[in-house]
Amino acid sequence: MPQRTAPRPPHEHALDVAHPPPGPGNLRAVLLPVAIVLLIGTVFVSVYLAAFHAPRPHQLRVGTTETGTHQTHLREGLARAVPGGFALETYPDASAARRAVQDRSVYAAYLGDGKLLYGSANGAAVTASVTTAFSSVARAEHHDLSAEDVAPAAPGDTRGLSVFYAAFGLVLAGYLFGMTTYQLAPRLEYRWRMASLALFGVVGGVLVTAIAGNAGFNALPGPFLPLAAVVALMGAAVAATTMVLLRLFGSAGVSLASILLLILGNSSSGGIMPPAYLPGWLRPLSEILPVGVGVRAMQGLSRFQDDGLARALVILPLWVLGAALVLYLKDVFRREAPAGAGTESEPHPATAN
Repeated sequence: MPQRTAPRPPHEHALDVAHPPPGPGNLRAVLLPVAIVLLIGTVFVSVYLAAFHAPRPHQLRVGTTETGTHQTHLREGLARAVPGGFALETYPDASAARRAVQDRSVYAAYLGDGKLLYGSANGAAVTASVTTAFSSVARAEHHDLSAEDVAPAAPGDTRGLSVFYAAFGLVLAGYLFGMTTYQLAPRLEYRWRMASLALFGVVGGVLVTAIAGNAGFNALPGPFLPLAAVVALMGAAVAATTMVLLRLFGSAGVSLASILLLILGNSSSGGIMPPAYLPGWLRPLSEILPVGVGVRAMQGLSRFQDDGLARALVILPLWVLGAALVLYLKDVFRREAPAGAGTESEPHPATAN
């Protein structure tokens, strides 16, 4: 008679494991999550409204070939149209002015007699600002404005906003990577964590460039490899910075990273409109945070003769290498401190209480 075998127990899933019963509530546990998320939400609303509720240019760079009395009248006309809105630079001829618009040394150039050079690739806000201001100047000279687009928007980016959305998606991914790498693998060796960071950057750069570039929506029609390199460095810089904040400040680092990178970084990036439209306190961040540096280089590679590329290839690696050094000191150097040195190993943020 065949021997009966006991039925096999069903596969045990993590969700099937009995969890400890909930403990008694306390005021801190009730209020702290509410306070944190409302603080982040308040910062988000405040920063974005401060930046974009009524944008106007502040010393937006424009050029002209006019000199003498004509240039004086031009300055006065621009000051009347938008007080403090424009910074005027002089060029010797129309060819030099055209090159300046095309490499974004200036955002528009007035040649006199109602002739204006501009670049729609700068976005609708810039186009509206310069055409409105210079229209009043042309009327004062008894001319109709004749505007020529010498840096047109990409066919897949008619509003000039695609770079913002592409960068925002990558920044969000970098932020999430910085959190999950310690949540999913809190004890991963430093070298493998850096390998994971590098893999994230490279794959993220290739994917975003393939989707937004010539092979995808044709919104960023620059050369593939330089674009992918800039995007990869930007993503790695954001991810590495998030990792550093998490290691330095524990769970509070998650909130700090969201404010610094997702809110301040994206709002000051120049992806919606140039930094010259931002409030004075927000404008400098576009020159130093990874998002603003990367966005400018992406725009330059796509439409403005590599504007911002050299700066990005210096600043973005500095963010990555600086973060890698801090992580090495936290995750390797302090662990390898000799016994009796007066240091104790500290818990990882994923396991810290």
